[in-house]
Order: sequence, then C-alpha cells, then structure tokens
Amino acid sequence: MASHVGASVQSSYLRCPFLGEANGIRVAVVSTPRVTVVRKTVECKESRIGKQPIPVPSNVTLTMNGQNVSVKGPLGELALSYPSEIKVEKQDSGFLRVCKTVETRRANEMHGLFRTLTSNMVVGVSKGFEKKLQLIGTGYRATVEGKDVVLNLGFSHPVRMPIPSDLQVKVEENTRITVSGYDKSNVGQFAASIRKWRPPEPYKGKGVKYADEVVRRKEGKAGKKK
Repeated sequence: MASHVGASVQSSYLRCPFLGEANGIRVAVVSTPRVTVVRKTVECKESRIGKQPIPVPSNVTLTMNGQNVSVKGPLGELALSYPSEIKVEKQDSGFLRVCKTVETRRANEMHGLFRTLTSNMVVGVSKGFEKKLQLIGTGYRATVEGKDVVLNLGFSHPVRMPIPSDLQVKVEENTRITVSGYDKSNVGQFAASIRKWRPPEPYKGKGVKYADEVVRRKEGKAGKKK
C-alpha cells in the first residue's frame, strides 16, 4: 500500500480484489476545519406597558412592606405580593412605578403583568369596575331578591345565585344586569358565571351576553324545496 499525506488532503491506494493486484482505488480524506459557535446574548426589551407610571389619587392610601403592597380607598382595600424580580417604587410626584430588579426574560414578562395588576388595584378602590350583561329571549328575565340574583332562562326552575359580599348587582327592565365592585377579577368572574348559564346561541341570538359582545350569527338550515 502506498500513501501520501498532504497539508489538508490525505490520499492512499487500496488493493481491490476485483481489479487485481496491480490496480487499486485511490481514497482522498479531506480534513474539515473546526466550527466555532458564537452565542449571542439576547437582550430583553423593556415592557411598553410596564414602564408607564401609575397615578395615585389623593383618596388612596398605599402601604408597602417589602414585596407586599396594600391599597386602600373609599370602595375597599386590596393587597398584592410581588415576586423577587419585580419591585414597586413610590415617587415624590405621587406616581407609582413598577420596576424590574433583574434583566431576565421572566422578569420582562412579569413587568407588564404586575404593572397592570397594580393599576387595577388603584382604579378599583377609587373608582371601581363594572360589567354589564343583557338577557335576550322570550320570558328571559332577572331579579335581585335579597342577597341573591334570580335568573329565569327557560329552565324548569329559576337559577338562584348568591351575590358575593364585595360585589353589587343591579337589574334594570328585568333584562339588563350590572355587576360592579372594586376587584376587577371578581367582577369579571361573577359576570362570566351568569353568562355561563345560557350563552348566546348563534342562530337567533337568544341567551345571556355581555352588553358590548358581538355574537356571530349563523344561517339556519334551509328546508327542502318542493
């Protein structure tokens, strides 16, 4: 066997039993260069929502204790615990600012979320939130009896739902329901539980829907032509 080694190419002659002793096959081996992988550090952009300051009305009192913040206003009191990646600062101008303590992807994701939750607390205890629903259908009606809201939605018996202590429910013209309170999450959850009993169907639009909800309508099946 004869071999010849170059700088980057190594070749050799191999005997082949099919071609005889005199002939051979030349094999060239090319050495491949090493590939260096460069890892680029991904910079987390600051949240567009998270960097916005939160105005605090004069009738709202803030209490900060480490990572816990409580907000008290004329409508109620709410509290929130923040993760270690987020901190809340009160500025001399009276605004609240939610900041990140570290530059990580997780901190960037939570920045906008906790800014929104903090703003909801301040607005909730000072102004409150409300969700409006509408009953559509023959015989569908709602009333408030004591601490319960009673719904007649075409079932064999009325639906009676206890009203949570931190919420208020008003009914107008027996078909329009307004749920209000200082906790936005509880307001939305109770309104959704009312709607869940009879969601609006897409053919005639009958059911319980939000006042600003647009129900996509469908055409009924056409009868056979004679």
